[in-house]
Amino acid sequence: MTNTRLVAITRWVSLLGGGVLSGIALTVLVLELAMRRLGGPAYVQVRQAEYGYLTWFISAVFVPTLIAVVMLVVIARRTGSPAFRPAVVALVLLVLALLITVVVNGPINFEQIDWNARTPPPDWAEVRDRWQIAHAIRTVLIAIASGFLCVAVLGRPFARPPVTVSRSVPG
Repeated sequence: MTNTRLVAITRWVSLLGGGVLSGIALTVLVLELAMRRLGGPAYVQVRQAEYGYLTWFISAVFVPTLIAVVMLVVIARRTGSPAFRPAVVALVLLVLALLITVVVNGPINFEQIDWNARTPPPDWAEVRDRWQIAHAIRTVLIAIASGFLCVAVLGRPFARPPVTVSRSVPG
C-alpha cells in the first residue's frame, strides 16, 4: 500500500467515523430526552433492550475511528501538514469522550443491565440523570471532534511542500 493510499484511507476513515459517531451520539441524546417521560420500569426496559445492540455498534465504529485519528495525527506530524493541529484537537476530544464513557457511562450501563425492570432501584432517576448529563457532554465533545476532523481532512495537504533552492548569481 502506498503512502498516498494510506493517507487517503486514514483521512476518510477518520472523517467518516467522526461523522457516524456524532450521529450515533446525537441520536442517543434525542432518544434519552424522549425517555425522560417514561416511568422507571419502562425506562429500564428500553435501556436494557438498547444496551446489547448499541454497545457493540458504537465500539465497532469508535475503535477504528480512534485508530484512524491517531494515524492521522502521526502522518500529519511526519509530513508537517497543517492538518496536525486540528487532528490533535480531535484526538484529545475523542479521548476525553472515551474517558467519560469509561468513568461514568460504562459503569452505569453495567449497573442498569442488572436492574429488575419491574422494580427499579429507588434512585433510578438520579442514576439516569447522571448518565444523561455525562452523555450530553460526551456528545458535545464528539461533535466538536468531528468538526475538527473536517478541518483537518478537507482541503489540508499531507505532503511536504517542495523545497526550492534559489541560486543567486553573483553579478
